[in-house]
Amino acid sequence: MDVKKLFMLAVVVVLAAFAGCGTKSVAHNPSARKEHDKPFCTMQRLYAPGDYGSANWRIPALLCLDDGTLLAVNDKRKYNETDLPQDIDIVVRRSSDLGATWTEPETIIAGTGVGRGYGDPAIVQCANGDVLCAFAGHNGYFQSTPENPICVFYKRSTDRGQTWGDTVNITPIVWGQSGYRGAFVASGNGLCLKHGSHAGRILFAAAVLREGEYVSDNYVVYSDDNGYTWQRSEMAFRGGDEAKLVELADGRILISVRRSGARGCNISSDGGHSWRTQGTWPEMTVNACNGEMLRIDDTTLLHSIPNSTERRNVSVFTSNDEGTSWHSPVSLFEGPSVYSSMTLLPDGTIGAYIERNPGGACELWYYRFNMLWLKQQQDK
Repeated sequence: MDVKKLFMLAVVVVLAAFAGCGTKSVAHNPSARKEHDKPFCTMQRLYAPGDYGSANWRIPALLCLDDGTLLAVNDKRKYNETDLPQDIDIVVRRSSDLGATWTEPETIIAGTGVGRGYGDPAIVQCANGDVLCAFAGHNGYFQSTPENPICVFYKRSTDRGQTWGDTVNITPIVWGQSGYRGAFVASGNGLCLKHGSHAGRILFAAAVLREGEYVSDNYVVYSDDNGYTWQRSEMAFRGGDEAKLVELADGRILISVRRSGARGCNISSDGGHSWRTQGTWPEMTVNACNGEMLRIDDTTLLHSIPNSTERRNVSVFTSNDEGTSWHSPVSLFEGPSVYSSMTLLPDGTIGAYIERNPGGACELWYYRFNMLWLKQQQDK
């Protein structure tokens, strides 16, 4: 072989080596690009009753971090399906391949008996990269009193969910005032603002239980220093329950509120501190349940919620007018199903984590689908 041919062969080898770099990235994966050219929806069960020695599993929270790490966080209800004050752990599984494979469950915090359990996790990534997991603990919500309260805690991870730091109690900030007797942060995703003068602010929506009543109001707790200090907003919704937040394209914040009948809503124009006049979405008259809102692009919001007055048929609604109205619900599971969480993946597909109860007991399932599939289902 002459020198010229040897040189050309070397060039080919070098180029091939460089072409192999980063093949784990979806953007450089031809098969992934081909997959995105057609509608698809995949699903896998992450937990079933009895797995890992636990009687039941509930309360999904799903978040994709800035490096593509996917965190699936939920309750491990070790002995029964019941809420706090039962003995409950909070666990996490991680994925580095868009949810194709997952680590074994790892404990974020372990319950140590009735009245010393933890549940209802909500997760958010801060502007500095840290991940916060907020959760309730100790007493039950409706059993809570100022003397023996349900508490609001959080833990911090500085290594993208691999390990978790000290447990921090922020209960007095969330509901430390007269007229209330308990509170918890709604499970699923928190919110980190991306735009405007409050960029970097992190927020969680809380249900706060009135003293002497079984009625809740909604407030927002927020932090401007990556979760080291906290403030509470003015009332966001009177007579609400679990609520979720999303940032609108112009920087305003939209809250979606669980309630009987039409879903509740309100708008904040100052980073979540004060709120306008509350309203409802009559087109989303559904079961009083926890769901998720998710921004897909500049013009599209999604909302997961059971599309039924019963706890069944978890579906995804679409809004193209910044949450003013919702339309075209697409079913993810037509059978008995309850809570859900969603996150946007680095390749533009959507991950969803939902409770399915086909036999009465709860299973947790991970879905991944693209907008082509969603639009295909809407057109049927």
